[in-house]
Amino acid sequence: MATTREQRQIVETSTEARQGEPGPSVAALLAISTGLAILILAVIWFVFFRT
Repeated sequence: MATTREQRQIVETSTEARQGEPGPSVAALLAISTGLAILILAVIWFVFFRT
């Protein structure tokens, strides 16, 4: 890494600063996994707890 310090501030290149940025694939994964978890919990509730 080429991170340097200048006057008590960390200086990075633009590529290094963007490395942790979540892209649209991360948002899609979160949405799909949340929807799948809700679906699984709904199936479990209907099978075991419905009267």
